[in-house]
Amino acid sequence: MKYFKRFLIILFIVFISLVAKYYDDYSFSTNDFSNVDGNLIVNFIDVGQGDSIFLEFPNGKNMLIDVGEKSKSELVQNFIDLKGYISLDYVVGTHPHTDHIGGLENIIENYKIGEIYLPKVIHTSKTYENLLSKINELGYKVNTAKSDMIIFDENGLVVKILSPIYSEYSELNNYSVVIKVVFGNTSFLFMGDAEAVVENEILREVNADVVKVGHHGSGTSSSDEFVNSVNAEYAVIMSGVDNQYDLPDENVVNRWKSSGAVVYNTSVNGNIVMISDGNDISVEVEHESDN
Repeated sequence: MKYFKRFLIILFIVFISLVAKYYDDYSFSTNDFSNVDGNLIVNFIDVGQGDSIFLEFPNGKNMLIDVGEKSKSELVQNFIDLKGYISLDYVVGTHPHTDHIGGLENIIENYKIGEIYLPKVIHTSKTYENLLSKINELGYKVNTAKSDMIIFDENGLVVKILSPIYSEYSELNNYSVVIKVVFGNTSFLFMGDAEAVVENEILREVNADVVKVGHHGSGTSSSDEFVNSVNAEYAVIMSGVDNQYDLPDENVVNRWKSSGAVVYNTSVNGNIVMISDGNDISVEVEHESDN
């Protein structure tokens, strides 16, 4: 009898451990949605030295991640208008740097907005203060972006925030809202300007078919361990032609190529569109390169 009781205790401990692991590690890789309908369209908009990504979900909703500098807001707006959208369901400002949120105030002013996600960070730039004032003026609320937040999970489509995990970082870049999108058996990872410290924090969840490379291809991001863990088929770098920072870093580009990824860069390829049917991803670029 005592051996049977011991067996039951061990079985119970194993069961609890498995349940805890499930809730602690919401693993995208275990999801198998082979029979999803429609397409996920991811538009990497060429805004020069900055980020702007527009996602069109198969359920008819959309998401805008960043806008680039204020001078690029009209370009982004024209892009969205040509797509036929008059409202934005989800708007994400990854972090307060102007090459990401500089044009966000104008966008919020010109569209009906569903939900807004920003990291909880104190930043005193006039651009960021104006953005928060405009959000308040128009009666919108800000959802504080934080790790393990599921924006939605339905019909084989999961949109999850992986970071920021902590409330304080020494570098503003590391407050970046990192998002992973899974559609069927395909996945996309959007790193904002997150650097190596954040990469290490989220390492277990970063495997993806497509990665928007962190910090415009800077050497502060894309560590060897991270690149190998992502194991991407495609890596997208968003940088401007002849930018003052000399980005992307050649070592970073070679690191992604050595991992087996096809590397695209908005400074070379212009607008980049990736379309997933849930199983395969096709790529369309404005300008071809020798990659």
